[in-house]
Amino acid sequence: MSLFSHEIENFWQAAFLGGEIRCREGKLTLAVNPALSEDRRVMLLATADGHTSAVMTPALADQLDLGSGQGLTEQVLRQKLRDGQVALHGADYVFYFSEATKRVLLEEAPVHTLRQLTAADEAVFAEFQAAVSEQDLDDAYVELDHWLVFGAFEGERLVCAASMYPWEGQKLADMGVLTLASSRGRGHASRVVRAISRHACGLGYQPQYRCQVDNQVSAALARTAGLSQFGTWEVISPDSAESL
Repeated sequence: MSLFSHEIENFWQAAFLGGEIRCREGKLTLAVNPALSEDRRVMLLATADGHTSAVMTPALADQLDLGSGQGLTEQVLRQKLRDGQVALHGADYVFYFSEATKRVLLEEAPVHTLRQLTAADEAVFAEFQAAVSEQDLDDAYVELDHWLVFGAFEGERLVCAASMYPWEGQKLADMGVLTLASSRGRGHASRVVRAISRHACGLGYQPQYRCQVDNQVSAALARTAGLSQFGTWEVISPDSAESL
């Protein structure tokens, strides 16, 4: 039985198995789908159970000579991608709340130092943004005009903020979180992640937390906040030729 909701499982199955299955070999499945968008024309998903799913356009699969023959492994697949000059963007960890953890989350009482932010918080949010680096702002992608925004306060000062934006046509909502350097290590980020996730779950959305696999601080935050790793997700890099 899966740790995660049917909505999460169904989303990823549709993304990777919605086309024609060209190959199943051990723990590797390769599918082709002509409906993939330009920036998703090659994707790999390695789930926590050790299985890897790959999907790409039929034209690219043919170009890389990825037929239905025997002996295809993840190592061989990745080598064919490299030989074909198909570069993958750095892998993301993908985290969700398990169904059991989500039930606990929904029963938690609100924390008095946390609250939802609105347009009325423009001044306090601007002060918060001014206190962090441009790099941190870019990496976290936390914006006051996102679909859902929560913040943690020390007195009247906003010291940590998280925002969410739903995926188009899906009940998944990505989140970003950012804490002032002077207020880190006090548990603000994990509490804000849980608060915004609780609110999103109450609206029928599945909170989704993603970070690069080399960002161990962010991955540790996800786990501390109670999220479980679903897998690692890779998509084609913008550096690959558009003709591929």
